[in-house]
Amino acid sequence: MTLRNGTADPPTAADRPDLARLSGSALKETFGELFGTHAAGLRRYLARRVGGACEDLVAETFLVALRERGAYDPARAGVRAWLYGIATNLLRHHVRAEVRALHATARLVGHREVAEPHHDRVAERVDAADRVRRLAGALARLPARDRDVLLLTSWAGLTATEVGEALGIPAGTVRSRLHRTRRALREQAETSVEDTDNA
Repeated sequence: MTLRNGTADPPTAADRPDLARLSGSALKETFGELFGTHAAGLRRYLARRVGGACEDLVAETFLVALRERGAYDPARAGVRAWLYGIATNLLRHHVRAEVRALHATARLVGHREVAEPHHDRVAERVDAADRVRRLAGALARLPARDRDVLLLTSWAGLTATEVGEALGIPAGTVRSRLHRTRRALREQAETSVEDTDNA
């Protein structure tokens, strides 16, 4: 599915294969194509969420997809959204580690010493480090369902429809959660700036 002028092309049969009917060499060939098409995007998305565990999660995503291919319903979701749904379910097992990592990033960035010879660079790095710390902390505080919607949209590049298919919720709910989450993050950022200005 490609995007043109901000809209998705209609799904093709290749976007929604009938995996339950495949076996033998056709099954191997189809899953090889799925891996070739989607593994890199899944890897990038998972790496941003869990770092080094991404390779294992990509492999596990395709193993689960292969094992549960009979449960895939092409009428309900495109294969890309289905794979991201599997990956997101696997991520839920890693959510505690993700939240701990975000909290650690927030703490570390706040305590890191910056040693630069030029005052302008020091100020820029301190400002950037503070923004990263605040954003990581805000992401860690989000409810898991809101964080999943935000990161599937922002980091994985899925459309609202694909996110809805991946998480089993209506696209309207995705848009609503995304709007609410972005607004909350903006408000937190503005509050933090005001607090800094008033300090």
